[in-house]
Amino acid sequence: MLTWENVIEHAAKGNLPADRRVEKSEEEWRQMLSEDAYYVTRLKGTERPFGSEMCELFEPGEYACVCCGNMLFDAGEKFDSGSGWPSFTQPVKANAISYHLDTSHGMQRIETTCSVCDAHLGHVFPDGPAPSGLRYCMNAVALKKVSE
Repeated sequence: MLTWENVIEHAAKGNLPADRRVEKSEEEWRQMLSEDAYYVTRLKGTERPFGSEMCELFEPGEYACVCCGNMLFDAGEKFDSGSGWPSFTQPVKANAISYHLDTSHGMQRIETTCSVCDAHLGHVFPDGPAPSGLRYCMNAVALKKVSE
């Protein structure tokens, strides 16, 4: 189980290697993604809170990166944080997500990206439920639900 200390260490000292890599040109990403998904995942944007029904979706399954299909989260780790964005307590694997210090907007946060294609997913915070205490606050347009 990843902890806040693990997240901080990865952001400061380097991330675990991904199982594979997917790289495309900006034009290729633009052609395959919706305008909103491109803005969020490739330009590090943020969708508006409560803009997706995914916050209320709690059926079994997994959530993958919309850009490359890398499995990121299991629905069993999803919880209602009240933040307006889908929230999870743990990724499916320790190397599914990469962590980066984000000092934009006058704040200090930890950005999460897909380890396979570097898509911006959202941020992780140390205010989630036990036992990990983590809250992965994800942009819904960066995720696609994969049914079991």
